[in-house]
Amino acid sequence: MTMDKSNIDAVSLVSALRRRLETVGMSAAQASLRSGLGRSVVADILSGKSANPGISTLAKIAAALGIGVADLLAAAGAPEMGGGLAGRTVLLVIGGGIAAYKSLDLIRRLRERGALVRVVMTKAATEFVTPLAAGALSGGRVFTGLFDRDDEHDVGHIRLAREADAVVVAPATADLMARMAAGRTDDLATAVLLATRAPVLLAPAMNPKMWSHPATVRNVATLRADGIRFVGPNAGEMAERGEVGLGRMAEPLEIAAAVEAIFGGGALAGRHVIVTSGPTHEPIDPVRYLGNRSSGRQGHAIAAAAARAGARVTLVAGPVAIPDPPGVTVVHVETAGEMLDAVTAALPADAAVFAAAVADWRAARPQVEKIKKKAGGPPALALTENPDILATVAYRKKDRPRLVIGFAAETQDLLANATKKLKAKGADWIVANDVSPEAGVMGGEQNTVHIISASGIEDWPRLAKGEVAERLVAKIAAALA
Repeated sequence: MTMDKSNIDAVSLVSALRRRLETVGMSAAQASLRSGLGRSVVADILSGKSANPGISTLAKIAAALGIGVADLLAAAGAPEMGGGLAGRTVLLVIGGGIAAYKSLDLIRRLRERGALVRVVMTKAATEFVTPLAAGALSGGRVFTGLFDRDDEHDVGHIRLAREADAVVVAPATADLMARMAAGRTDDLATAVLLATRAPVLLAPAMNPKMWSHPATVRNVATLRADGIRFVGPNAGEMAERGEVGLGRMAEPLEIAAAVEAIFGGGALAGRHVIVTSGPTHEPIDPVRYLGNRSSGRQGHAIAAAAARAGARVTLVAGPVAIPDPPGVTVVHVETAGEMLDAVTAALPADAAVFAAAVADWRAARPQVEKIKKKAGGPPALALTENPDILATVAYRKKDRPRLVIGFAAETQDLLANATKKLKAKGADWIVANDVSPEAGVMGGEQNTVHIISASGIEDWPRLAKGEVAERLVAKIAAALA
C-alpha cells in the first residue's frame, strides 16, 4: 500500500481509530497526549475537523495505540486512489443556488480523481442541499459557520485556507461573487476565499439577466484581474420556466477537468500557444507615434484561458495598461517589427492567435528630435507599410503552427471583409468583430464575434471578453485534439 495522504478515506479512518481506542481502552485525549501531538489532535480527526492528517501524524498516533501506521491504514480500509488530483486537497465552497445539487456529484468526481475534498457551505446553500449529504460524499465534516466555537478556537478559517491546494466555488452565485469582488468577509466562505493563497476556480450559476447585468460584468472583470479562474457558465434552460440563456453552472465533469488543469492537466496540456495582444506604437519622433485604441483585454484573456487549459503560452504584448496574465510567458514589444521578431522567435507552436491590433503603417523616416511647429503648415509625413504578421506566419513553409487564427476588426461590411481576409492571409480561422464606436468593443469589457473558416460562419452572442476567450480556447483544443 502506498502510504500517501491521498490514500486515506476519512470516514474509514475515523471508524478504525474508534475501534482501536475501544480495544486499548484509551480516550482520544489520552491518545493525543501519548502521541506527543497535543491534547486535541485525535479528537479533531474523530470530529472531522482535521480531515487531512499527514502520514507522520498518523504514524505517531498509531504508535501511541500500539500498532503500526500500515496496520492502521489497512484497518481503515484505505482505498488506493489515483488520477490527476491524487495527493491534492480541494476545498469546495458550495454557494446558495439551485445548482448546488450538482455540487454533490462534483464531490464524487473530484474524489474519483484522487482528491481529498473538504466542504464549506454558505447558509443559503444549506437551503438547497444538506451538510449531511455533502459530508457523506466527501467523507469528512462540512464547515458552515464563521463563528462556530469549536471550529474557530484555532482560527479554523485560516487553517482551511492554508491546507487547500485549490479552492472551487460551485455554484458561484451573483451575490457570492459580488462579495468576493468587494473583499467582504462576513461569513466562513468569504473569509476562506480572502485568506487563501491557493488557486481559486469559480463555476458561476445564475439567471441570464443576472449574469449579463453590468454589476456582475464588473465583478467578473475584477475577479479575473485578481487572478481568479472561471469555468462556465453554459447556455441552456434555467430553473425558471421559460428562461433560456447563459447562466447554467458548468457540469461536474467540466469543473473537475478545470481543477485538473490547474495542476498541469487540461485540454491543451502539452501544447504551445502563441498569442499577440494590444496595439503597436510606431514612432514618428521621440514623443509621437502612430497607433490605435486597442486595450489588449481580449488578447490577454485568450492567453490566460489557454494557460488555464494547460497550454504553455507565449504572449507577445504591445503597449497596454493591464497586468500580465498569470502563468504566461510575456514578451513586451512596442512596434510591429518587434512583434514579428518575437513571434518568429517563439516558434514552433501548435496554435497562434493574432489578436493584436497592429498598426498598418509606420513613419518612413522617424525623426530623432521632436518635430517642431513651423510656419507654412504641418510637415509632410511619409508612411510605409508594416510587415503583415498574420500572413507572414500563415504562409511559412517551416514551423507553421497547425492552427493560425487572425482577428478582423472592422467598422463596415464586417463578414464580407473578414471572409476576404481569411483567404488573403492564409489563416485557418478569422475572428471577426465590429469595432465601430457604437459597439463599444475597443477598450470595453464585452465583444460580439463571428468565427469564419473554410466550413462557414459561426455567430456567437455578445459575451464578456473572458467568455469569448474561454469559448475560443475550447474550440482550439477541440481542433488540435
